[in-house]
Amino acid sequence: MEITNVSEYEAIAKKKLPKMVYDYYASGAEDQWTLRENRNAFSRILFRPRILIDVTKIDLTTTVLGFKISMPIMIAPTAMQKMAHPEGEDATARAASAAGTIMTLSSWATSSVDEVASTGPGIRFFQLYVFKDRNVVAQLVRRAERAGFKAIALTVDTPRLGRREADIKNRFSVPPFLILKNFEGLDLGKMGKTDDSGFVSYAAGQVDQSFSWKDVMWLQTITSLPILVKGVLTEEDTRLAIQNGAAGVIVSNHGARQLDYVPATIMALEEVVKAAQGRVPVFLDGGVRRGTDVFKALALGASGIFIGRPVVFSLAADGEAGVRKVLQILRDEFELTMALSGCRSLNEITRNHIFTEWDQRRPFPIPRL
Repeated sequence: MEITNVSEYEAIAKKKLPKMVYDYYASGAEDQWTLRENRNAFSRILFRPRILIDVTKIDLTTTVLGFKISMPIMIAPTAMQKMAHPEGEDATARAASAAGTIMTLSSWATSSVDEVASTGPGIRFFQLYVFKDRNVVAQLVRRAERAGFKAIALTVDTPRLGRREADIKNRFSVPPFLILKNFEGLDLGKMGKTDDSGFVSYAAGQVDQSFSWKDVMWLQTITSLPILVKGVLTEEDTRLAIQNGAAGVIVSNHGARQLDYVPATIMALEEVVKAAQGRVPVFLDGGVRRGTDVFKALALGASGIFIGRPVVFSLAADGEAGVRKVLQILRDEFELTMALSGCRSLNEITRNHIFTEWDQRRPFPIPRL
């Protein structure tokens, strides 16, 4: 079957993956309202396209933290990708490099930072949780630095794991042949109490519930890498992130896997952008499935977007080739949206190219799903 859009990969992944694994990737917290809203909210933003503009040449390139990439579409951290495909994060890294964009590797990866680095050149960020044992955190950061990773994406919305009822019903456990490779060979101290099969749930319980802004400052004392604060949804926390030295923020609700009934990230984005006042770049993850979604995020002020589930679903369906195709589909759709909106470069995408349900001026009614 010819794949024509990103969402088609999810149906293929659902057929190929064990139910427990598919549900782990696909499900959200509790009633899954935010999971649905992450997608639905994009439909409440419509276009105001401009016409009769020469769009023969369209430039999608951009710069993120000083690194030039081919497009403002990057890969978010998603855990344990070898549950989706035997090559896991290695395949994703190769696909991202081929597309000229950034991959973010999860702390809970089934390939290590060194293994990902060995796949070849590429710009990679490392997603980090802060554990009670700060020595473990320091070792993870040093390992990422040595492997050539360029930034830390610090996840801040998981002092405790959200209630994911599908995982409870399925009694989710990591397949016994997989381990969290970034922890292999570390001095784990008190974290080393359990075997590999139980380590994921045990390590999740070692995430520090007392983690606070002072620890963001502490992190900057042990690394020179720029820190993106991932999990920001409000103007208050945006200002605090900047005050505490963040190089950027990622508007994220953890794929709707943490607190249900928080807004869709695209709904929270503009508040965060206004609070940032251009002092740091603002990125978005959550719900992006179309190039039109990418355009809408940039029109609301995002410097770029990250995709998560489309990566693991396409990886499950067709390995590295699937991830490459997802990135290409989104790129093609985004370029087409730019052309049909009269934009030749990213800096020509403005707030005036869209109108939203929350704008006062409504040229025509917004359809409701």
